[in-house]
Amino acid sequence: MATSESPVSISVGETPVSGVYARPDNPLATMVVAHGAGAGMEHPFLQGFTRALNDDGVATLRFNFPYREAGKKFPDRPPAAIAAWRAAMDFAAAESNGEPLWAAGKSFGGRMASMAVAEGMPAAGLVYLGYPLHPPGKPEKLRDEHLYGLTLPMLFLQGTRDPFATPELLENVVSRIGARAVLQWLEGGGHSFEVAGVKRSADEVGASLAEPAAAFLAAHR
Repeated sequence: MATSESPVSISVGETPVSGVYARPDNPLATMVVAHGAGAGMEHPFLQGFTRALNDDGVATLRFNFPYREAGKKFPDRPPAAIAAWRAAMDFAAAESNGEPLWAAGKSFGGRMASMAVAEGMPAAGLVYLGYPLHPPGKPEKLRDEHLYGLTLPMLFLQGTRDPFATPELLENVVSRIGARAVLQWLEGGGHSFEVAGVKRSADEVGASLAEPAAAFLAAHR
């Protein structure tokens, strides 16, 4: 039986943003999930991911960043995005029963989660759904400096053909972070984990990432 989803409103300062909260019975953890730069929380990829996590016994909260809520296309600057992350985590904590609280995000959303943690936001761990290590075609512009100070468990789920992360560069970054970081490659996957020649809907792709995410979470209870 599918876990029921509830629309919620999360206050980011004086600005409310939309969220969707789902809580199975006795969840082993809560995963707060942020969208990428080009799509909001209702994208089928995130719906598939969070609903599959619910089936695996994980409560979820997905939410919109303020720019998306306002109908803008250009992502929030880090201070605004980090404020949204803090508000979403606070909301999830208030709804929890003391279970571990994790942060996950697609691309921009995951990077902003890691920056929020680097600035002191509490989290049991981080899951990156395609970490944007550098802009496409610009491997010299790495977005990695804040990662090396993080001490919590981190799972990098990454497609081998993702133009935002040259495989060798990402492997070096994860190696430098140390044993607390794990990199799991999805062969042939692009930035949205699409694989050439394989027909899968976006929600199916998102759902396929829930199993490794839930397994990593369970291993770090």
